[in-house]
Amino acid sequence: MAQPTLNQVHVDAILTNISVAFLQNADNFIAPKVFPLIPVDKKSDVYFFYTQEDWFRDEADDRKEGAESKGSGYNNTTDSYDCAVKAIHKDIGYQTRLNADNPLNLDRDATEFVTQRLMLRQERQWVTDFFTTSIWGTDLTPSNLWSDFTSSDPISDIDLGKETILKNTGQEANTLVLGYQVYRQLIRHPDFRDQIKYTSPENINAELLAKILDIDRVLVSKAVYATTKEKNATPAYAFAAGKHALLCHVAERPGLLVPSAGYTFGWKGVSGGLGQNIAISRFYLPQLKVDRIEGESAWVNKVVAKQLGYFFNGAVT
Repeated sequence: MAQPTLNQVHVDAILTNISVAFLQNADNFIAPKVFPLIPVDKKSDVYFFYTQEDWFRDEADDRKEGAESKGSGYNNTTDSYDCAVKAIHKDIGYQTRLNADNPLNLDRDATEFVTQRLMLRQERQWVTDFFTTSIWGTDLTPSNLWSDFTSSDPISDIDLGKETILKNTGQEANTLVLGYQVYRQLIRHPDFRDQIKYTSPENINAELLAKILDIDRVLVSKAVYATTKEKNATPAYAFAAGKHALLCHVAERPGLLVPSAGYTFGWKGVSGGLGQNIAISRFYLPQLKVDRIEGESAWVNKVVAKQLGYFFNGAVT
């Protein structure tokens, strides 16, 4: 054996230019993107809601000389919101800090950790509040699921959803939200490929789907979460959004008398009045001798006009 050996001339050390952590890309999460985030000063409050039918009746009539015009009016009511405060922290003990090797950056790692946890909580809450049945004006499971490339017609199914929203509200659907498994089937569906086979050499992506469907945005939820609760259990994972799709009208600029399928109200109180989606704090706990990195967010998702949404339940196998 040649001497000295490899082990004698080199002692394994921690690399300082690489580490591995499974951080999900922020683009995987659609919860902050679909509906407008409305910063609010109070944790809970009310807002006005106008009766839709009052604005759609054709009541203008002939006016005779010297006579009054025909009178009409509209009703409104109020709805309320109450932002739930969510928080999580990661403690960094002084012994751990003093003993940490380069390239570990404990503050950065803890910040990423709690931020990811809150982003995942928001995503899963968004799915619970917006991305399931019995919430929107229409629920539909396609008679031929979109993963059936021979018999299904996803373009016609989505066109029917657009027509339904327009007929019932006078507003055009401008946003399509897809679970990743639905998106994966649609970009390979021959009906979409046939639309561009003579005009574009590109692979189909979310932007091309939107162009073919004549809507403003296609958003894809790619967020993944661990379905196992116990730390020592065999890991299992699932897509947060499942095999569904939501077609809806979303206000481009929220304001008075502006319709939107939904809003997310975010309480500014958790971020020093800045109205940020997630606020990060760092403070020292002398009794524990730890630095605490804490993430906090306060929000509530509200369906404000269910008739502006059309939900495709279990659109693929």
